Amino acid sequence: MEWVAGVLAAEDYEVGRQIAQRGVAAVYLIAFLSAVAQFPALLGEKGLLPVPVFLERAGTRAGPSLFRRGYTDRRLRAVAWTGAAVSALLVLGIPQAGPPWVPLIAFLLIWWLYTSIVNVGQAFYGFGWESLLLEAGFIVAFLGSTEIAPPLLVLLMIRWLVFRLEFGAGMIKMRGDRSWRDLTALYYHHETQPMPNPASRFFHLLPKPLHRLEVAGNHVTQLAVPFLLFAPQPVAGFAALVIIVTQGWLVLSGNFAWLNTLTIILTFAAVPDSFYEAVVPALDLSGAYRPTPLYVTVVVVPAMLLLAYLSWPALLNLFARRQLMNASFNRWHLGNAYGAFGSVTKVRYEVIVEGTLDDVGPGARWREYEFKGKPGDPSRMPRQFAPYHLRLDWMMWFLALGSERGWFTPFLVKLLEADPLILKLLRRDPFDGARPRYVRARIFIYRFSTREEKRATGLWWIREPQGVLVHPASLRAEAS
Repeated sequence: MEWVAGVLAAEDYEVGRQIAQRGVAAVYLIAFLSAVAQFPALLGEKGLLPVPVFLERAGTRAGPSLFRRGYTDRRLRAVAWTGAAVSALLVLGIPQAGPPWVPLIAFLLIWWLYTSIVNVGQAFYGFGWESLLLEAGFIVAFLGSTEIAPPLLVLLMIRWLVFRLEFGAGMIKMRGDRSWRDLTALYYHHETQPMPNPASRFFHLLPKPLHRLEVAGNHVTQLAVPFLLFAPQPVAGFAALVIIVTQGWLVLSGNFAWLNTLTIILTFAAVPDSFYEAVVPALDLSGAYRPTPLYVTVVVVPAMLLLAYLSWPALLNLFARRQLMNASFNRWHLGNAYGAFGSVTKVRYEVIVEGTLDDVGPGARWREYEFKGKPGDPSRMPRQFAPYHLRLDWMMWFLALGSERGWFTPFLVKLLEADPLILKLLRRDPFDGARPRYVRARIFIYRFSTREEKRATGLWWIREPQGVLVHPASLRAEAS
């Protein structure tokens, strides 16, 4: 029995270990490549929220980071490319083929490099899945190499992380929004979620009784099933499969960066090898492991006990009357509280940014800037981007909800300057690199077209103007 086999006797989880290690490393690879592509424009020396200005203001409150003693875009790229290279090696399984200390060091390295990025990322890195990736990377670092059996304590800590993810999300929904309690949340959610994907409209147009069934199933999966992860096998394995299927449903219906993908990867660590052998009888996953070195036990046990201690505030938070959502209780992003969509937006507002080369007036021709992921052109089908994270597009969703954290005015200035780094983050610059004379931002209500409207017009979205967020503005020098 795995419960009495000792700290390092979980020999029935080799497939789960491989999926956890290589999968988490793959998400790190995506995250580092995202930083290379987006960080300089958003947070670099001349970004929307420059890191040097943030560090000067925040000081030690910024948290541990390689950039605390100085930030440059060149240093950021060096950190991100180093992290991407090590992550790629882990995806290929090269460090895992050596002694247990090799993947340990490799994972702790990418964890530290990404911690350095997140702790200076400000609003653009203030998402729960950033902390999730950091915590996941720290835990799987201790899974060892293929030379030894996967450490049981580490596998249990992964299950504890998945439990906090699922149960925390379930509790925040029950506490937060009546629509979750009366089973009507999915009347709206597929349409109003931050970044719909190609299938979101299909899910939105499903019959309402099916939406209610979806919500009820979600409650069971998030509020009851996670407890079964700690049951003996095969119960824990079946509970993991239920969570994996549910998370796969979310992958199909929306773009939530790597949140769902990473949850699926981690949950596979609770599926025993015997499940795969039952599906494919010819498959033999039994293998001989070397005896676990004493140093592995000496390292793993204190590390897992430290994680258990650090997650105590997150445990209390699960049952707190005012539950925190996506909260970190320490600067290392370990033992975090998770949860998503405690409230559901019932109407979709979109901020549409436009520019013109003309003088402001009735005859001005305003042209729309197109973003890669957020809705804009009503005739354009939503795209699939997850597990890649389009940070600017997500912040535009928060902006439409009334949350602006100091980045939008600099963004408009960058558009007026035709800043090439910012323009690369967009799908289309209507001025092909030329500077507009004025920019403005208008607010629209968006809703998915009905089947009849889609057949008649070809439109994916129907939108109605609601007002102006930012009136026509120009650079000071030009305005004078």
